[in-house]
Amino acid sequence: MLKPRFASRTIVRVATGMAAALALALIAPHLRAALVDNVRASINKGDFAAADRQIEAARKTKGASPELAEAISWEARGALTARKLDQAQAYANKARDLALQLLKQRKLDSNPSLATALGASIEVEAKIMAAHGETSSAVAFLKRELQTYRATSIAERIAKNINLLSMEGKPAPLLDAKEWIGAKPPTLASLRGKPVLLFFWAHWCPDCKNEAPILAKLLAKYQSQGLSIIAPTQRYGYVAGGKPASPDEELKYIVEMRDTVYSFLKDMPVPMSVANHERYGVSTTPTVVIVDRQGAVRLYHPGQMTEAELETQLRPLLAATSSAAAGQQ
Repeated sequence: MLKPRFASRTIVRVATGMAAALALALIAPHLRAALVDNVRASINKGDFAAADRQIEAARKTKGASPELAEAISWEARGALTARKLDQAQAYANKARDLALQLLKQRKLDSNPSLATALGASIEVEAKIMAAHGETSSAVAFLKRELQTYRATSIAERIAKNINLLSMEGKPAPLLDAKEWIGAKPPTLASLRGKPVLLFFWAHWCPDCKNEAPILAKLLAKYQSQGLSIIAPTQRYGYVAGGKPASPDEELKYIVEMRDTVYSFLKDMPVPMSVANHERYGVSTTPTVVIVDRQGAVRLYHPGQMTEAELETQLRPLLAATSSAAAGQQ
């Protein structure tokens, strides 16, 4: 998802709100604005002119709206991916200006598209700064935005981007292990001398389910060389189909999902805490964090990773572990 330092009950409220929005998106995808989907399709083809026309037509017929702001924010992200930094900056400015205009009439989390638009514009702005070599300025900008929006659903997104720019090379934050399933979580300090992979997952997350077989294969291959996996997760307030659930009901469901979809985690420690997502700024699942044998973060990666990508990150750390062990013999 980095972590913002605000109260746990705020995190729970924000996480629950985001979970409800996600559940709605999963249960009723037809509610998504056609404008956003059409603009994204054009951007995926590299046709920004078509996306511009769609947005302008929507502006003329429906005026300013959260969906319009979100669509423009997707243009900003698409231009950034294409390394068209000036174009990305222009789109990010438009999305942000429109979002702030709409915020004069409603709260940020009153509409998921509004939150997406503002969060994306902030993210793109920071990444453009970093692309220009202004990483310190980007982090400072994000920290200011985090203070402004700390009690909203975009706080974790902002914090995630702080970590993307500043966590690697720094000591890994401590893990909260007051509650867990599976093996009792060790402290990261107790694992010094071994590489550790942190797999932040969610019971509802399809990308996490796709990542699980890859991690199972890597664990089987490298556990004998010292690789450890810790898999933090948290409650989201619902179970299958977005059905609201009590904490105990959801915990039972999480165990069920672990034992079926994530069976390789049966013997792995699974800390259950909002605080871990807060400390690591996890607003995207899966998020993979790799910690080296000195306890420093070597990779912070929101989203899926391929087996080859993960092995490229792990092999040097495993080799260093093996060399250190040989030197002690």
